[in-house]
Formats: sequence, C-alpha cells, structure tokens
Amino acid sequence: METNAHDRSRWWILGAMGAILGVILLDETVVSVALPTIRAELGLSRLDAHWVVNIYLLVLACFAGAAGRLGDILGIRLLLSAGLIIFGLSSALGGFAESGFALLSARAVQGIGAALIFPLSLVVLIQSFDEKERGLALGLYGGIGTVFLSMGPLVGGLLTEYLSWRWIFWVNPPIVLVVALVAWVFWQDPPHQKESRFDTKGLVLLVAGLAALVFGIMEGPDRGWAQPEVLMALSAGLALLVLFVRTERRVGSPLIAISLFANPGFAASNMILFTAQFGKIALFVFGASYFQSQLGFSPLIAGVALLPIAFPQIFVAPMAGKVADKFGTRGPSLTGTTLGTIAILLVALGMHLDIAMLIYSGYFLWGCCVPFLFVPPRRAIMSTVPKTLHGQASGISMTFQLLGGTVGMALGSSVFAITGSFTTVFCFVAAFAACVLAYSFVSLAPDDQPGRTSH
Repeated sequence: METNAHDRSRWWILGAMGAILGVILLDETVVSVALPTIRAELGLSRLDAHWVVNIYLLVLACFAGAAGRLGDILGIRLLLSAGLIIFGLSSALGGFAESGFALLSARAVQGIGAALIFPLSLVVLIQSFDEKERGLALGLYGGIGTVFLSMGPLVGGLLTEYLSWRWIFWVNPPIVLVVALVAWVFWQDPPHQKESRFDTKGLVLLVAGLAALVFGIMEGPDRGWAQPEVLMALSAGLALLVLFVRTERRVGSPLIAISLFANPGFAASNMILFTAQFGKIALFVFGASYFQSQLGFSPLIAGVALLPIAFPQIFVAPMAGKVADKFGTRGPSLTGTTLGTIAILLVALGMHLDIAMLIYSGYFLWGCCVPFLFVPPRRAIMSTVPKTLHGQASGISMTFQLLGGTVGMALGSSVFAITGSFTTVFCFVAAFAACVLAYSFVSLAPDDQPGRTSH
C-alpha cells in the first residue's frame, strides 16, 4: 500500500510541478504577441514595451540562484509556498495595471515569485523519482512546461483579440492555487541544512551587477552608448560581477558555488541552457514582432504562426529524457545545439529572402531539437552534485538559463535598435549558438554520463 501511495504521489507531483513550470514559462511568451496592444493602451515606448518582457526575466534570473540556495537551508515547502503566493497575487495585480509603471512593478514582483518556484519545482521533481527514472520524469516535466510555453503566443493572441490583454495575467491565480494544494498534500521536505548561512553579500552583488549591465545594454541604443549613465551602468555592472565571482570563491557557503564550474561538463551544460533560452526569446519575442510589424498579422494570427514550435515538442520531450538516461550528455546535447543553430539560421534566411516556408521550417526544426537543449544538460547538472546541493545546482542552472533570456533580450533589442533588421538579430543569435557549440564540443567528454558524480 505504501508503494502504491508513493507511486501515486510522485505522478501528482510531476503533474503539479510541470503545470507550474508551464505557467512560469507561459509568462515569458504569452506577453510577446500582446506587446503592441499593451504599448498602445498604456502609452509605452518601444523600449518600455521590451522592458515588460525583460524586467520579469531579469528579476527571475537574479533571484533563481538565491532561491535554490535558500531551499537547501530553509526547506523547499516553505519557499515554494511563498513563491506561489507572490506569483499569484502579482499576476492579478498586473492584470489591473493602469500605467506602464504599475505593470512593470507587478512584472518585477512576479519575477520574484517565479524565481522561488522555478528551481524548487525541479528539486521537488528530482527528489520524487529514482535516478533510473529521472530522465523520463524530466522529459515529461519539460514537455508539460514546453507545451505551455509554446502555446503562449496563441493564448496571448486569443485573449488579447477576444477578451483583453489583462487576461494573460488573470489566468495564473487559479492554476497556482491547484499546484499549492497538490504540493501541500503530496510533498514533505527531506532534512535540510539548517546550520548553513545565506550569502547576502553575494546576492546583493549579483543583483546589482546584472541589473546595471542589462540596463546599460538595453538603454544604450536609445540614450546613446557614449552617454555617462550608459557607460557608468556598463562599467559598474562588469565590475560588480567580477567582484561577485571573487567573493564567491572566498566565502564558505556561497550563493553560487563557482568551484562547480571546474567540471567542464557542468560549465558546458549551463552554457547550452543559456543559449537555448537566448534562442527561444529571440524566436518568440522578435518573431512575434516580425509577424505583426512586417507581415501585418493580428495578435491571434501571429500566435498561430508561432505554433510550429509547439507540436514537435509534445512528442520529442519525453523521448529526450529517455535518450539522456541511455546515452548521457554529449551526443544529445551537441545534436540539439547543432540543429538549433541551423534552425535559427533558417529563420534568418527566410526573413532576408521573404520566404515564409523557410521561416516556418526553422521554427519546426527548433521545436524538434529544443528538448535536447534542456533535458540532457539539466540531467547532467543535477547528477554531478550531491543531494544536499541539489537546490543550489538547480538554482545555478536556472540562473544560467534565465540569463540567456534576459541578456539575449537586451542584446537582441540593442542589435535591432542599431540595425532595424530582424535578419541581423537572428544572425547574431546563430553566431552566438555556434560559439557555444564549439565550446561544448571540446568540454563535453565522450564518457560524460549523467549518472557519474564529480568529486
């Protein structure tokens, strides 16, 4: 009876964690097709509209690592519950926003809630399944999340066109409530490190450094790269991040264990996650903008045009987990990164030649390969650290993934502001992905199996 109860509980947990991951990912993409409408209704500039996406990603990236570390110290259940409450309430407030400032403020708070949920949902999942089934669980978890993410533009288009853009935020609280109930019924915390200290200095340096750097990158094209405030932001951001790395090397209980990056496989896997998120944001945000501004699509039709990303992932994501269990990291990750780079190049070529079939082919290919950009690297990352550091490893992987989105959004916005060319934006993303592919080819050893633990 106990075994049956455990079997039932872990599948309930898988469904709940997949659903909340889906809602968080949905909030990355659901806004993309609504941006022109939000911009017109609230009187936002083009750059302000991009901040509606990026302030969520930036806050999420800044605090995801902290949430993972706090989960190791305070316990997962408490922080997960707090994150669900914050996310649900801020989503509701975002829907009631009557100004750009109110909406940006709600999105920032929403990012804090998501930062608590995102890494901890992964830890809950990992600790609910035996190692031999983790690849399958991660594949299904990622598959559920990916379906939500990929349906974001369609959902955003439907709600914006037939109801209001405000409903893209109001759909979140009911889902959050259901997930909270499942978590409280089926999840109990394992022992955690109550004696550990939290690295407050590291958190302050990380948040300040990333915020200054992203602000400088995004504001540079509009304000001018030579303006004092832009130069100060870029310089301060880089200096604070260098100081953050130096600080983390010295403290006993760091926010991010820099020493983990001595493992080339760990470092390369995180860079693949960074690149995957970079490409995803470009395809959804700049793709939706291209369809509406260049092709004259409505929000709904723009959402439909992005659907070729969605359908392949439903079938490929579980398979990616099984492949990771069987073959490890190197082959699946390199294959996914190679195909992802080709997919983005196809989109760029299609936009340059004005051939829709090339664009859609690139989107479909990306949908086929993207589970291999997320599942095998994440499986490897979690398998290279002891169980007591799962929260931190999860936080690091989520931080790198989300940094790919926020830095990618900032760089993409800057490239577009300078060139006015969607093709150039996607060529830039493809060039970055090719560099990460070369680095991963060197860093992921042939015998880099997920089950191995580094010491």
